[in-house]
Amino acid sequence: MQTSDFDYILPPESIAQTPVEPRDSSRLLVLNRSSGAVEHRRFNEIAAYLHPGDLLVLNQTRVIPARIHAIKPTGGRIEILLLRREDQSTWECLVGGKGMKLGRRVSLVDGLQAEIVEVLEGSRRRVRFDEPVESHLALDGEMPLPPYIHEKPSDPERYQTVYAKTPGSAAAPTAGLHFTPSLLDEIQAQGVGLAYVTLHVGLDTFAPVTEADPSGHKIHTEWCELDTETAQRITATKQAGGRVVAVGTTSVRTLESAAAASTAGRFQPFSGPTSIYILPGYTFGVVDAMITNFHLPKSTLIMLVSAFARREMILDTYNTAIHTGYRFFSFGDAMFIY
Repeated sequence: MQTSDFDYILPPESIAQTPVEPRDSSRLLVLNRSSGAVEHRRFNEIAAYLHPGDLLVLNQTRVIPARIHAIKPTGGRIEILLLRREDQSTWECLVGGKGMKLGRRVSLVDGLQAEIVEVLEGSRRRVRFDEPVESHLALDGEMPLPPYIHEKPSDPERYQTVYAKTPGSAAAPTAGLHFTPSLLDEIQAQGVGLAYVTLHVGLDTFAPVTEADPSGHKIHTEWCELDTETAQRITATKQAGGRVVAVGTTSVRTLESAAAASTAGRFQPFSGPTSIYILPGYTFGVVDAMITNFHLPKSTLIMLVSAFARREMILDTYNTAIHTGYRFFSFGDAMFIY
């Protein structure tokens, strides 16, 4: 298995720059991983593929305005991108600017002070703020859109799911962007349960694998939580013969992290960092079906979906999607794989 096995050619015009309106009018490609059969639908028809007794698991993380501008004592400007909170005042960050060495102090626009307390790999730094930075983000922060999106949405809430609740992500769990409140109501009305997990998404999720052998890639670490109530509902769903349907690869990673820590027949709650790396050959412990967007070439996410369905099937399906006009990546269309 080589990283190049997960590459494909995507025309630039296939990359969605803006979300469709309404949210659930995006296209939906349905893939049966047993037969390879493909159907072309609209996302507002997703309920047709969910069964009474299924459990739909959604990631309720909320994107924070994690891109911050700061000023060095010399007057030079730098940019700080919050990646992962480590304690009340300390974050792992990407820092853009010269001279960002150990001990360097900078000031945010509203005067909050911060210090580089550790130099990490590349432009990563561990930064300690003089007080929790979250209360300053409304003034100092900007929404960190993925690098392939060149147009800011007129409404920042379009880069949030309608059920976003727990702040902490540097990027949206984009498979969930297609849901509307009325569509969720329709799904529940037909006997499908909704359950929520939290995984705070880091920007490393967009990074391509650069190693020739993907098993040599160091996967990013993200914080996630699956509580006791959700664990009990998953156990009950499985025992009753229902399916666990993950909304997005972030929900997949959370569910499979919890599954790895659980005992046979009884799903356990999970809270903490996860660096689960799902490659072809992986045996899924809990996820029966997934809703997901179309992912970047040579990324860990296309490898994850290739572990759920065969790699050749995924690449063939991606080529079909390209030639039939599907929109790719964060603001793009969706797949349902079952």
